Amino acid sequence: MQYQTITLEIDGGLAVLTLNRPDKMNALSAQMRAEITHAMTDAAKRARAVVLTGAGAAFCTGQDLGDAGGGVPDLERILRDEYTPMLQAICNCPVPTLAAVNGPAAGAGASLALATDVVIAAERAYFLQAFTRIGLIPDAGGTWFLPRQVGLAKAMGAALFADRISARQAERWGMIWEAVEDAEFDAHWRRRAAYLAEGPTQAFAAVKTALRGSFDAGLEEQLATEAQLQGACGRTRDFQEGVVAFVEKRAAKFEGR
Repeated sequence: MQYQTITLEIDGGLAVLTLNRPDKMNALSAQMRAEITHAMTDAAKRARAVVLTGAGAAFCTGQDLGDAGGGVPDLERILRDEYTPMLQAICNCPVPTLAAVNGPAAGAGASLALATDVVIAAERAYFLQAFTRIGLIPDAGGTWFLPRQVGLAKAMGAALFADRISARQAERWGMIWEAVEDAEFDAHWRRRAAYLAEGPTQAFAAVKTALRGSFDAGLEEQLATEAQLQGACGRTRDFQEGVVAFVEKRAAKFEGR
């Protein structure tokens, strides 16, 4: 598929999906949402880790408010038919996903970043739940991701006041994994992404399954899940290689899938 609003590069097991509407601050159009959904599905089959990032000065400033052609948008239909498949493609991706937030992540753009497994942001970046400024509520999963990551009190304040949350503040809150100095950002997220792409893919998938499912499980159920997933991991070649590499005091060379 030829993409018009994004780019997808896959090299050495690492897929980098770049939102590529820098003149629009990478605002999400209907075409971009469809292309992200397709690219994520494709990358999940061909790569061992996927990075989402933005071209230009912004990561993503949310919904392109001019995309409706001047008419009144059917927000319920757009969220159900366009955003939901895109977010499911990200959240259900079997390999690790990383958002390299290079600049502002606002509205649905913030939700897009928070849908990934790990968020690394440049210091210049910020997160903004801008919805109430135009009479809306956080969407694209914002009401699900935020309270789980920062707690109800901070999620409520971020949604009601629509204040900018700096990358460093987001790191302190636990909203993201880490904030990185601007000069080091590109090299840093690429190192992190390479680590994921070279790691034990099946174990990473099991980690995602266990952690995401834990919110809906009691302790007994979660212990049973851990046992089942750990048993499966223990039967992989990656586990055998990891043990041998540990004994031999060398870096493991995981096969992945």
